[in-house]
Amino acid sequence: MGAPLGWLADRVGPRRLILWGAGVLALGLLLTSAVSRWWHLYLAFGVVSALGVSASGWVPSALLIQRWFPNRVGTSMGVASAGIGMGIFAMGPLSQFFIEWVGWRWTLRGLAALALLLLVPSALWFLREPGPRREPAGDRSAEPHQATRTREWTLATALRSPRFWGLGGTFFAGSFTSQLLLVHQVAYFVDHGLTPFVAASVVGVVGLASIAGKVGWGWLSDLIGRELTFTLGFSCVVLSVGVLGLFAGRPHPSLPFVYGVLIGVGYAVTAPLSPAAASDLFRGRHFGAIFGTLNLSNSFGGAVGAWAGGWIFDLTRSYAWALWIALVFAVCAPLLLWLVAPRRPHPAPG
Repeated sequence: MGAPLGWLADRVGPRRLILWGAGVLALGLLLTSAVSRWWHLYLAFGVVSALGVSASGWVPSALLIQRWFPNRVGTSMGVASAGIGMGIFAMGPLSQFFIEWVGWRWTLRGLAALALLLLVPSALWFLREPGPRREPAGDRSAEPHQATRTREWTLATALRSPRFWGLGGTFFAGSFTSQLLLVHQVAYFVDHGLTPFVAASVVGVVGLASIAGKVGWGWLSDLIGRELTFTLGFSCVVLSVGVLGLFAGRPHPSLPFVYGVLIGVGYAVTAPLSPAAASDLFRGRHFGAIFGTLNLSNSFGGAVGAWAGGWIFDLTRSYAWALWIALVFAVCAPLLLWLVAPRRPHPAPG
């Protein structure tokens, strides 16, 4: 839903979209609490809840932040996306606690209520649409000359740019790697002897580490550039894959938490830098539609990565090959960003 939601956010505003998404998310979680067939789960959680997450989540939020803080996109995206890490840190262990106490159905109903109680008041009381779009100092798109003002990126012109597709490849590779690891990490650790609650606690460490990672990487990308920052972040992801391999051979109890810190800090680089790099290249009145369309590659990469990890395990009864593939994609993601070069934005076609 990234592309239509980005287009819609450009027209009705991110705030309305977030309000609508909160209701859909709560409905999806309630429906998921009542599933009795496998296809109920795919429809209620995989479609309805996912639609609510998309409408109330990253695409409208990134558009709102990019409009409010065009001069410091990386830093502001990092600070805002730190909320994702806080949610992971709090909700992973908390959900596991309530699942063991009252069962997963009542836990999902409680999460539905929580979605409404958090998202609706936040959108009504705290979110404000920005005024007229402000451009960074020195940006030629802010000049009043008519010939300059007509040269702005649209979705159609972005789709004809090789850099659009290169950035989409970066999104795909980064999300493939991170979601393969994040979706299967609990199963991996339980298979190697950890209790479910300790494995869920590792998820909490991932979220906590990602808070510092998102803020730090966003700030650093404004200081030293998107490409170098992204490379440093995915170096941590590569190290986290190595720790998983080490844990399989020598399951020391501290290694899962070392992994949690590395993957939390490392994958966090994607949250602020994905919209920041897109903004560097394709800022303008149509940024919502462009970023929403780019987000398709991010979502598709995450879906394929999560599915591939499970498929490989079912085929081989091991995650070994999945880890090798994650390692390859973790190296490819920053290489692609260097080729896209958001440090050298090009003007839109005339």
